Amino acid sequence: MAEDLGATRTQGTAGRWLVVGAAGMLGQDVLTAAVDAGHQVTGIGRSDLDITDAGATRAAVAGYDVVVNCAAWTAVDDAETHEPEAFAVNATGAANLARAAAAAGARLVHVSTDYVFDGRATEPYPEDAPVEPRSAYGRTKAAGERAVRAEAPDAVVVRTAWLYGAGGRCFPRTIARVAGERDRLSVVDDQTGQPTWTADLADLIVRLVGAEAPGGIYHGTSSGQVTWCGFAREVVAASGQVTPVDPTTSAAYQLPAPRPVYSVLGHDRLREVGVRPIGDWAERWKVAAPTVLALS
Repeated sequence: MAEDLGATRTQGTAGRWLVVGAAGMLGQDVLTAAVDAGHQVTGIGRSDLDITDAGATRAAVAGYDVVVNCAAWTAVDDAETHEPEAFAVNATGAANLARAAAAAGARLVHVSTDYVFDGRATEPYPEDAPVEPRSAYGRTKAAGERAVRAEAPDAVVVRTAWLYGAGGRCFPRTIARVAGERDRLSVVDDQTGQPTWTADLADLIVRLVGAEAPGGIYHGTSSGQVTWCGFAREVVAASGQVTPVDPTTSAAYQLPAPRPVYSVLGHDRLREVGVRPIGDWAERWKVAAPTVLALS
């Protein structure tokens, strides 16, 4: 059911925001961040709108000033055998939203992913790095980016990665739970990225819109970098447990979709438009941990 959230306080110029995919982990935090910034916010989920239906999407977007697309097919492995279905949501749906936003005169913020890259870099990917996805999920998200930029040139595309939050299943919550069930853990140590709190990404989205950032691609991840194993050790420590975490390799896990070895994204474009990037992942995790792990 669509949810209207009244502004709790006024900060700057208030607008009417529509958050698509509002029931998801990121969508929930975007709702909160937009309300806290003084906007009138409506959140809708899949039961409210099928974004693959162009007519329904056009009707849903009418009357809004900002549309944030948090809806996506994110089942990375399932996409390998259901690429047409993933394409319908990640590309066709994104195109419908972009076309509808342009027709309504609304600003679109579209959330994308590090999977559009090949994952083989050795230094942070700049925003204009070649797009070379290696998975079905990555291909559909790359197609979505192209469609959004073609249909709504002023749209803001925000790539992110390694998301975690309080509003859904995520790596830290899984690690904390399993650490309490086992004597020791094994976590891959040959994949590097930037753990990013959904609350921080939501705040960045609100700040980008507030700054009237030019249309184009931005990277919305925490600063710094770490492996999954390194992050897991910090999660275990934050949970108050002492379960050892042993490093292992990606070869130990046979998964349908290839995982990026290197998912570190650069933030130069944010700085160029005067928007502060998200802080270091380790410092942000210290702030996020009590909420994400629901520590008392």
